[in-house]
Amino acid sequence: MIVCVCNNISDREIRQAAELGLSNMDELRAQLGVATCCGQCADCAQDVLDTHQAKLNATALKRPVLAE
Repeated sequence: MIVCVCNNISDREIRQAAELGLSNMDELRAQLGVATCCGQCADCAQDVLDTHQAKLNATALKRPVLAE
């Protein structure tokens, strides 16, 4: 879905940016241009970013703890 109509930025692009390390709206604005025109997409973009970061954190690979 298109999140930022002014700059034609999709939720997929925001998720990809999060996977590449962008972690807040300031970074999304600087790198993608999200919410730099009318700003109506800021809340939706933040929700997409937060939801995807939560999924990334939940599925992060963790090293197993070996019992001695």
